[in-house]
Amino acid sequence: MSTPSSASYVVGITGASGAIYGVRLTETLLRLGMTVHLVVSNAGWRVIKEELGWNVTDREGLLNDKFGAGPGSLLYHPVSDIGASIASGSFRVEGMIVMPCSMGTLSAVANGTSDNLMTRAADVMMKEGRRLVLVPRETPLHAVHLENMLKLSRLGVTLIPAMPAFYFGPQTLDDLVNFMVGKVLDSLRIDHTLFRRWGSGE
Repeated sequence: MSTPSSASYVVGITGASGAIYGVRLTETLLRLGMTVHLVVSNAGWRVIKEELGWNVTDREGLLNDKFGAGPGSLLYHPVSDIGASIASGSFRVEGMIVMPCSMGTLSAVANGTSDNLMTRAADVMMKEGRRLVLVPRETPLHAVHLENMLKLSRLGVTLIPAMPAFYFGPQTLDDLVNFMVGKVLDSLRIDHTLFRRWGSGE
């Protein structure tokens, strides 16, 4: 299980709680030397500000400060830029992860509502047969949420709800965040050591 370090992925961060998940995923992919095309919804920026305490006024400066030191490459695309490279199926990436994924974004993807770069890029993944991973973070779930997730699953989308496990003996919140990011990387066949695997003896 290994992905070339030159691989490129789209990472979406929406307005669902759990912005740290998308941040940690981005950090990890960059640390592995990959290229990340980052899209953050307007609500996603609000959650980043509220949950992480980041000053999001100068967004590109902030991203360079937070992610500029990794060996990988970060390319930021405003969510309104519907003409960005990742909006076209002719632009090659390995796949896309929306982490965390709000139920609004999940619904838009399930119903083909490509009204911004986030949902358009997800639609491109589906039409081109590329990997699309959504990490919904909502509770409780009602029937519409469940029906949309079932629809997406039947279309080949990977759904990894933000449900961290405890069998590996997490000691910190970072351990729980790393577990969820690790599960996403597992689904993409990317090697990592973010959590102790069951039966590994480590």
